[in-house]
Amino acid sequence: MISIIIPVYNMLEELAKCLASLGKQTYKDFEVVVVDDGSSHKNTENTKTRKHDLAIKFCRIEHSGAPRARNFGLEKSKGEYILFCDADMELKEDCLEKMLKALENNLSASYVYADFKYGWKKFKFWDFDADKLKQINFVNTCSLVRRQALDGVSWDESLEKFQDWDLWLSLLEKGKIGVYIPEVLFKASAGSGKISQWLPKTFYKLPFSWESKKKYEKWKRVVQEKHKILKSEV
Repeated sequence: MISIIIPVYNMLEELAKCLASLGKQTYKDFEVVVVDDGSSHKNTENTKTRKHDLAIKFCRIEHSGAPRARNFGLEKSKGEYILFCDADMELKEDCLEKMLKALENNLSASYVYADFKYGWKKFKFWDFDADKLKQINFVNTCSLVRRQALDGVSWDESLEKFQDWDLWLSLLEKGKIGVYIPEVLFKASAGSGKISQWLPKTFYKLPFSWESKKKYEKWKRVVQEKHKILKSEV
């Protein structure tokens, strides 16, 4: 069984679309764990999210950030496979089926990742490369992971940025690698406020200093220091 863990913070409309896409999946053996990260409203479990014929477990925690919500959801889940799915993401109907098949056909891999769309832009990646992963994060949060691979590994709740890069680097340090599906299997909303904060890499190379750039550089260095890859560049 696959456990789909969805942290959500004040994003009911996006969550409803995400759940609708899950309701159309060709692979049916999965549970959904929605973790409300202390939203200002208290009606996450409402008719919009309940109308889909899905096995959904709703949880609510004090506002602590997405890493804490994902860790909490993992504790409450039961699946042999884990998919960390942001609330602003919509999966293609065969996403779960193709991801699971890729892991079943690649027993040495601990997780599977794919291309995706962010608004109109397509993010296309490449086959797994451990050295390149130390330089740049090319594995999206929405990747299917074997539960056993996460034994002793969790989302770092102290990080404000690069949490997913940190997770994949932590798995790499335990000898865990991924497998790539060269196909767009999901899309993210361009106006959701999470993934929509991404900026082109060239923006961070501009000579002037501004808040987003400073935060980017700060948390990049924190992750590099943690994993001893200070000469790497993202």
